[in-house]
Amino acid sequence: MYAIVRAGGRQEKVAVDDVLTVDKLAGEVGSTVVFPAVLFVDGDKVVSSPGDLAKVEVTAEILGAVKGPKINIMHYRNKTGYKRRMGHRQPYTEVKITGIKAAK
Repeated sequence: MYAIVRAGGRQEKVAVDDVLTVDKLAGEVGSTVVFPAVLFVDGDKVVSSPGDLAKVEVTAEILGAVKGPKINIMHYRNKTGYKRRMGHRQPYTEVKITGIKAAK
């Protein structure tokens, strides 16, 4: 059983006990988050209608905050002595999928 969920502007394929890295979420470590399902597959049965997807609940536990890779930005203008170096690391949240529950 797996589901496609919307997490931070992207769609992710998740199953129980998967660990995901999503955009930064508000919440403490150990708290529960519910993701909206876009598609749900249980064996041969595929659920994609919005009415039925409203009954599907994908819960996850927040494991902690992590940072993405360092991105270096360099601005340079020729013959003027202008150089500027910047860097950026995107904050992410690591979550573990604890349950996919669908109404029968």
